[in-house]
Amino acid sequence: MKLVVLDGYTENPGDLSWGALETLGELTVYDRSSLTDEQEIIDRIGGADIVLTNKTPITAAVLNACPKLKFISVLATGYNVVDCACAQEKGIPVSNVPTYGTASVGQFAIALLLEICHHIGHHNQSVHKGDWEKCQDWCYWDYPLIELEGKTMGIIGFGRIGQTTGKIAKALGMEILAYDNFPNDPGRSIASYVTLDELLARSDVIAVHCPLFPETQGIINKDTIAKMKDGVILINNSRGPLVVEQDLADALNSGKVAAAGLDVVSTEPILGDNPLLSAQNCIITPHISWAPRESRQRIMDCSVSNVKAFLTGKPINVVNGL
Repeated sequence: MKLVVLDGYTENPGDLSWGALETLGELTVYDRSSLTDEQEIIDRIGGADIVLTNKTPITAAVLNACPKLKFISVLATGYNVVDCACAQEKGIPVSNVPTYGTASVGQFAIALLLEICHHIGHHNQSVHKGDWEKCQDWCYWDYPLIELEGKTMGIIGFGRIGQTTGKIAKALGMEILAYDNFPNDPGRSIASYVTLDELLARSDVIAVHCPLFPETQGIINKDTIAKMKDGVILINNSRGPLVVEQDLADALNSGKVAAAGLDVVSTEPILGDNPLLSAQNCIITPHISWAPRESRQRIMDCSVSNVKAFLTGKPINVVNGL
C-alpha cells in the first residue's frame, strides 16, 4: 500500500511524527506541492493508493491521471480542494477531520480581541525601545485601553467554535448574543439567540464564526456594517470571504468600526493590494488560529484513523457520500 502526503509541512513542520502513517504502508511525505501545477501533483501521487492533502488541489484532471488512487484524506475540515463529485464518480471516498481546533480557534478569537483592547504587543515593543525608561510619568499608554466586562459580544454562527468563544467572553463578564440557524440548549446556556439585525444593533464586539456558504459569503458588508453600533469591534478568524474587505476597510478608516482583528482574508496568502493592509486599526495574522501543536496532533490522529478505517473497508468521516 502506497501513501503520499502532498503538503505535510504546515501540519507537521517537525514537531509531530508521521510514524503512525508509516506503519500502514510505504509513505512518501512532501513538505510542499504546487497549488497550480497539476502535472507536478500527478507525478507526486504517481501510483499511490492513498493521498493526504491539506491545501494542494486534487482536481478532476488529477484524479483522471491517477487511476490507482483509492482514498483521499484531507488534513483539515474544509475539503473544497478536492473535486469530491469526480471522486465519488470514481468510487474514491474523501474523508476530512471534522473537528480538531475548537479550543484553539475560540482562544485565538479572544486573543485578537484582547490585543485590540490592550495593544500588548505594541506596548511591549515600546518598553523594549526604552520609551518607559524615558517617560516622565509613572506609566503611559499609546492607545485607549478597553475593559470588556459589561459589554456585549454578538457571535454570528454559534456552533462548537462560536460557543467556545462565547464561554470565554462570558467568563470575562460580557453579555453574549448569538445568531444561528440552529439554536440549541447548550447555546442557550451561554447566549441569548437573537435575529441578525438585533445582534448587529446591540453588540459592542461582533465575532464571526459561521461557515462559508453562498448565503454567508459577504455577510459583513456595508449594509450590515451600517446597522452596527458606531465604534464596534469586529473579530473574524473563520473564513475571509465572509467579509467584503473594501467595505470593512472603509468602515475602519471612517471610524464606524473602531478596530478589527482578523486571522483570515479572502485570498491567502494575502495579496499586497488587499485594502485591509492599509486600513486603520486592523490587526491581521496569517491564518494561525488552528495551528497550536495540540490541534495539529488531533489532525494527525484523526487522519491516521481515517486511513485505518478505509483499510478495514469501513471508511469514516466521509464527505462525498461513499
